[in-house]
Amino acid sequence: MDINDVTIRTTIQPGDLGYVIYRHGVLYSQEYNYGISFETYVGAGMYEFYKNFDPAMDRAWICEHEGKIIGFLLLMHREKNTAQLRYFYLEPAYRNIGLGRKLMSLYMDFFHGHHYKHSYLWTTHELSAAASLYTRFGFRLTEEKESTAFGKSLKEQRYDLLIPGKY
Repeated sequence: MDINDVTIRTTIQPGDLGYVIYRHGVLYSQEYNYGISFETYVGAGMYEFYKNFDPAMDRAWICEHEGKIIGFLLLMHREKNTAQLRYFYLEPAYRNIGLGRKLMSLYMDFFHGHHYKHSYLWTTHELSAAASLYTRFGFRLTEEKESTAFGKSLKEQRYDLLIPGKY
């Protein structure tokens, strides 16, 4: 697989959000044994995103290969000129080709180009590869809390962008 075979679009089309919710449910169940509560959490967040969607402040990056969604990332505006990074996923066959790095670069470009002052994300301790990518772009672990929200015991982790512009 080559990153040049992947197209990235930012226009949300019918079916995109539902498909991403579905793939989060399936992938995180298979890879991390998360329950249906995780899928419903993603669904509620997608609803919130689209309900408050402002194309001047929000962005979704939808990665496709041969007409199929294979990755996704969104930037969701929050209060006080803050952006939240959410729902980053790549299908297993498209990992380790530089696509995650590309999406993070697009996120950071939008973040800076729209003059956000702060960004944060929530993840879990089990997603170490993702955490490594976030830290390479300036995010730092700022909070951890024990949780059973996704049908199993884990640590939820908050990462904040503490050095905007250094990526």
